[in-house]
Amino acid sequence: MNLDCTGVLVSEVGPRDGLQSVAATMRTADKCAWIDALAAAGLREIEVGSFVPPSLLPQMADTAEVVAHALSLPGLHVAALVPNLRGAQGAFTAGVHKITVPFSVSEAHSLANVRKTHTQMLDELTSIVELRNDRYPDIAIEAGLSTAFGCTLQGVVPEDDVLRVALAARECGVDEVGLSDTAGYGNPAQVKRLFTRLQQELGAAAGGAHFHNTRGQGLANVVAALEAGVKTFDASQGGIGGCPYAPGATGNIVTEDLVFLLEAMGLRTGVDIERLVVARERLAAGLPGEPLYGYLNAAGLPKGFSYATKPG
Repeated sequence: MNLDCTGVLVSEVGPRDGLQSVAATMRTADKCAWIDALAAAGLREIEVGSFVPPSLLPQMADTAEVVAHALSLPGLHVAALVPNLRGAQGAFTAGVHKITVPFSVSEAHSLANVRKTHTQMLDELTSIVELRNDRYPDIAIEAGLSTAFGCTLQGVVPEDDVLRVALAARECGVDEVGLSDTAGYGNPAQVKRLFTRLQQELGAAAGGAHFHNTRGQGLANVVAALEAGVKTFDASQGGIGGCPYAPGATGNIVTEDLVFLLEAMGLRTGVDIERLVVARERLAAGLPGEPLYGYLNAAGLPKGFSYATKPG
């Protein structure tokens, strides 16, 4: 999605990354009501689920149904995560606008997460792109490089490895390559340096940022990525989410806090924070008892706060 120089895209991943990481399974009707509220708040892109076997993630068993509902919402860019060719076929058939294929820079994490080596992942990615090009040319494909800033299984992930995998994924034909701090290891200096290198190598195909707040660096990393020119940021309402194969890596950056940060800095998101708080209430109703995180919801907007451009 193209943005002008003052706009930033906040991509909501709670219905996927958040819900697949909690023990409870949200009812389909509650998911749809939550997505409705998120869209009403001005979120323009929502990752609504993942196409994986229900036996592995029963929370995602209704993803095709949720996609169908999301596609009925005017102007919403509907995204989904797919781990393999079979998942991509399901997403393409469902009619999503974009898929993200997770590709772990740490091979140890790749084997734990999708049970594939790097060579096997590149073969899978090539097959997904070929299928898209042949039958679904309008659907965008992103390679999301997991563990790009460090891995709880491998430890340090060399930056040269990140760039090598990014270039290999791009050569497979994906439209963009984003970087994910799956384990919450990233720091602002590292984030700025790595995204700068990614853009130097890939140009317009350098994608967005997916940060976790495991060690409290999430929003600081957002500012560093902004300084490197990043225009798209994933976030999860209430900070729910994590990765089952990255021990301790719980908690995406909070959508409400991210939107406030960006708007307070004069960057246009198109998101109405008051309506976002209403959407949070929908989330809480659909996941009773599940801990939700963030500061904006508790503190409220500062007196005299003004949006970069008032939404709606």
